[in-house]
Amino acid sequence: MITNTDLKHLQHCIELAKTALAKGDEPFGSVLVSADGEVLFEDHNHVAGGDHTQHPEFALSRWAAVNMTTEERSKATVYTSGEHCPMCAAAHGWVGLGRIVYASSSEQLGQWLNEMGVAPSRVRNLSIQEVIRDTAVDGPVPELAEQIRQLHQQFYTGKQ
Repeated sequence: MITNTDLKHLQHCIELAKTALAKGDEPFGSVLVSADGEVLFEDHNHVAGGDHTQHPEFALSRWAAVNMTTEERSKATVYTSGEHCPMCAAAHGWVGLGRIVYASSSEQLGQWLNEMGVAPSRVRNLSIQEVIRDTAVDGPVPELAEQIRQLHQQFYTGKQ
């Protein structure tokens, strides 16, 4: 169930995705929030330079592994503008982070890119649950997904 707090953090993720877009990068943004509700770390996509492992969800996982205890990680929530790719879902699972909340799904993104004529990625489009077990996952959030679609449309076609 998506709460008002979840929506607030997801809106922040959308702002981070807009920052990525403004820097010429694919529009993705993510926030790591402690069990107490404190934003611990945030990031946006950095793949424009050619390193396609520079996803914000992966960066959050790496930060958490270094800066949080196992228990703290398990109680934290990752909010993200788009559902984790398989690489990011695996990183999330390996470091033992808790709940994931996303605004738009990988399936939605795949449909949008197909509609725009963008070639599919070399990496298969898998849901988070196909990659990791025992993680609470909430999303997509229909009232936010349209904002994400528009950001991707702007990135790939230059149209708003």
